[in-house]
Amino acid sequence: MAGRIREDDIAQVRDKARIDDVVASYVTLRKAGGGSLKGLCPFHDEKSPSFHVTPSRGFFHCFGCQEGGDVISFLMKIDGLGFSEAVEQLADKYGVALRREDGDGPAPQRPRGPARGRLLEAHKVAQEFYADQLAGADALAARQFLSQRGFDQAAAELFGVGFSPRGGEELTRLLRQRGFSEEEMTTSGLVAVGRSAYDRFRGRLMWPIREANGDTIGFGARRIFDDDRIEAKYLNTSETPIYRKSQVLYGLDLARREIARSSQAVVVEGYTDVMACHLSGVGTAVATCGTAFGDDHARVLRRFLHDHEEFRGEVIFTFDGDAAGQKAALRAFGGDQNFVSQTYVAVEPSGLDPCDLRVQQGDAAVRELVARRQPLYRFVLGNVLSRYDLDRADGRVDALREAAGLVSSIRDKSKVEAFTRELASMIGVDVDDARAEVRRAAARAAGGDRDRGARRGDRGADRGTDRGREEGGRGGAPAARPRQELPDLRDPRFSIERETLKLVLQHPEAAARAVGPVLPDDFSHPTYRHVWEAVVAGGGPARGAGDPGWAARVRGAVENPLVSSAISELGVEPVRSMGEPGESYVNAHVHRLRELTAMRRIADLKSRLQRTNPVDQAVEYNRMFGELVALEQHRRDLREKAVGA
Repeated sequence: MAGRIREDDIAQVRDKARIDDVVASYVTLRKAGGGSLKGLCPFHDEKSPSFHVTPSRGFFHCFGCQEGGDVISFLMKIDGLGFSEAVEQLADKYGVALRREDGDGPAPQRPRGPARGRLLEAHKVAQEFYADQLAGADALAARQFLSQRGFDQAAAELFGVGFSPRGGEELTRLLRQRGFSEEEMTTSGLVAVGRSAYDRFRGRLMWPIREANGDTIGFGARRIFDDDRIEAKYLNTSETPIYRKSQVLYGLDLARREIARSSQAVVVEGYTDVMACHLSGVGTAVATCGTAFGDDHARVLRRFLHDHEEFRGEVIFTFDGDAAGQKAALRAFGGDQNFVSQTYVAVEPSGLDPCDLRVQQGDAAVRELVARRQPLYRFVLGNVLSRYDLDRADGRVDALREAAGLVSSIRDKSKVEAFTRELASMIGVDVDDARAEVRRAAARAAGGDRDRGARRGDRGADRGTDRGREEGGRGGAPAARPRQELPDLRDPRFSIERETLKLVLQHPEAAARAVGPVLPDDFSHPTYRHVWEAVVAGGGPARGAGDPGWAARVRGAVENPLVSSAISELGVEPVRSMGEPGESYVNAHVHRLRELTAMRRIADLKSRLQRTNPVDQAVEYNRMFGELVALEQHRRDLREKAVGA
């Protein structure tokens, strides 16, 4: 609604909304003498009452935390509302008609349609009706559903769970009897109209969706019967004047005080998960209502977390370990900067959600799930890195590139450096290399933002060319990028591999004995590796000694045109020897080739060591450290042999 609420209407709200009446909805008050009331403060944890309310003056004050104010500020604080929202809620409850003004212009008209108070009253009637129906004979399947998930009658009553009759007209008749018009019933989302009016929810287990102050504003309805003509497992109230799913969190009415007290919120994925958490002692659990967690949900939580720079709380997301859960984690990571609070993720290794975890392992397991939380960014980056083989140099390069794109996208730039350091540790690369890749990712993103639109096609073509060029020399690419250019065969990084294969193909008699220890993994370029495999399949250089047609037969047995072409190229390019190459010349190249392999293995091992905790994984760490020492000695031996040859 546009415009500013008139001051005289605000004064009328303060006059009619008795502060003791409003506070009593949240705090148990008793007489304290002198016309005052007292109770336990809802804004901080205390054992003796220091929270006082003075109805005659319309104020509250806590002598413990020094929080105080009038009826409007109390509602703003307790329910996390803005000023206008608090005034509007009180006006609806106490029957004050608000008028608005916009500068000197005429006051805008109040929107047409049923009043908010009437819609809330209709939902109150519906919630009580559904709760009563849960005890009936027709609701046996609904009660069994709850029982199988560990929820008894007391749990159902705590959360207001109910059952919508299968007939389809029972609630509609009741609302008519209570004096609600058809417009009010349909606007509320409780009743739909076809040939006649009928209940929106039929034959389903019903969860009331409540605002933070406890007012029911919608429902979540779970399919129970196999013959339900609506296949959807869950139906939720459609958008209404009082229900916006992007701004509602299920369970917030029960969790808000504990969230404010502990500065922690646990975001789970469903109604039963919220119930399981609360019953297990995790009283900060909430869930979205049929939609992904978004920016509006984050703003709601921030109000209750008291999320600001001076005090940082925790927002803990629980996700399944499957692909959908990982996608949800990425989405949550994208909104991470909505919070000053630290964001975490709690994932049960077995894949159980909180509800199933409670049924199978008990309340303590749910509490432990939350206690074992890990930083959200670490979980997301871990999922990205898990798609790559970090024991290979090319895998680490590709993993760094993708993860750096995530890190560079973080809106809070103060976190980029910390995330970059963490990323370097997780991959096992130098932090300076990680910083450089994050900077490149940021530059690419900035360029993409500038060029998005008119130059989209050109940019895509350029990126494809650049990516192929940049990935040259890394020996391949992950399966997610099928069209990758192979490194240039003449790249200096592969000169030892190239010269060794030239010697094998052109002078097999000199290479026959020297190349005995050579293995396919000694060739880091995939094409050169395939050439060596073709040589071995052709009997090796010993078979070629004294046989001028041997190299041609090796080439003829190859089906890959790139490998076939490489064999031809290697067979004609002059070797770099000043004269006829002998066995010592070949030995020098073989030793150097194997030294390079040892150096790659050392780099891989150092990377794994960097990712291994020497305390928690002491046995594995010590084993790898011993292997590293041995590899270093092996590398030195090969170097000495290469120099001697």
